Amino acid sequence: MRIANSENFSLQEFFASEGKSLLERVQPFSEYLHATRAQGLALYAREIVGPTGTRVEIREPSTGKLRSLVMMGSNNYLGLANHPYVKQAVIRSIEESGVGMGGPPLLNGMNALHRELEIRLAQLKHQEDALLYPSGFQANLGWIAALLRSKDYLIYDELHHASVFDGIKVARASARIHTRSFKHNDVENLKRVLIHAQEDLQPGARIFLAVEGVYSMDGDLAPLPEICKLAREFDATLVLDDAHGTGVLGKKGSGTAEHFGLSDQIDLAMGTFSKAFGVVGGFIAGPKQVIDYLRYFSNAYMFSAHLPQAVAAAVLAGLDLVEKNEDLRTSLRDNVEYMLQGLGKIGYSVKSESAIIPVILPEKTDVRALGKMLHDEGLFANMIEYPAVPKDAQRIRLSVMSDHRREDLDFALGLLAKAARQFDLLSVE
Repeated sequence: MRIANSENFSLQEFFASEGKSLLERVQPFSEYLHATRAQGLALYAREIVGPTGTRVEIREPSTGKLRSLVMMGSNNYLGLANHPYVKQAVIRSIEESGVGMGGPPLLNGMNALHRELEIRLAQLKHQEDALLYPSGFQANLGWIAALLRSKDYLIYDELHHASVFDGIKVARASARIHTRSFKHNDVENLKRVLIHAQEDLQPGARIFLAVEGVYSMDGDLAPLPEICKLAREFDATLVLDDAHGTGVLGKKGSGTAEHFGLSDQIDLAMGTFSKAFGVVGGFIAGPKQVIDYLRYFSNAYMFSAHLPQAVAAAVLAGLDLVEKNEDLRTSLRDNVEYMLQGLGKIGYSVKSESAIIPVILPEKTDVRALGKMLHDEGLFANMIEYPAVPKDAQRIRLSVMSDHRREDLDFALGLLAKAARQFDLLSVE
């Protein structure tokens, strides 16, 4: 039976190093990393020259030469990072508003673009207001540290993003909060955890329930109808992290809640601009009183410089396209289905409800050698290794885009068929 993966870890737990000086502490890992890079097995932080589209030019570290790869490792699901409409909006914003605010929004102010974006995001998420963070990671840090009090319970899916685990650490530094995870997407287990929390809940304390709309490693959706029902039954504040669902799911691209027809059941909606919108930044949308409170009590917001105006302009332009052009999502769904059918014909056992397709590998697979083969042959894909996932659930994580051409997908499928033969990848039980 496969053990669930979790992002609640630090590499320090797997690569301990000691030493009197700072360099002595980091030297063992430095030597390991350089040795792995020399073998071409460390496919991290690959240098991309030019835009990140369906094909990318990368600079080979060993030769310095440029090579073209089919990109299936980017979260730029709708191709907005390079869309002409978005680029023109960014250029126009720079000419009109400059490139930065020079400090955090509370004291240094916000540009009209920032406020317009907050209003548009609140409308997208069917909430009263929203505020912007420099990243989705900080958005999760921000709401957890600001809203939880001593004796409160934070209950979360065991596969939630690492930012939630770090948010818990920050909250625990100032408050004695209770935290409990539940088995991934297991509604019965969640109910048992909620019953325990309710029985143990002190007067004045609250239960917060945090789930993702789309989980980044498996591409599966949270069972939101059942989760929303439980949140109401146990009077829990439901916080939905829809980083991978926003823009992608729902008739208007609102996300996972809209997909299930449950937009009015979400208490706080969190999202990021680093996926479908192709840039950087995050947000929280919710009741106006809660958002006003976060503006003054969330350190991740108060003490961070505001997003560059160009980023706000890029997301606003992206929202225009998301809301008015359903063809983007239709093309994405068609491409995902094409890949799923193609992988199935090869013999892979795959499924996905989103733009993420995980190809689970046999435990015996030399994941890094496989990754090098795909890279050398011209496919940019992300190899997900232990400890990010269990050893028997290591995988190729494919990210599909709406503007992938069929020739791109056919190339990837052909190479994955070759990899299946060369590495005996179809022996997963």
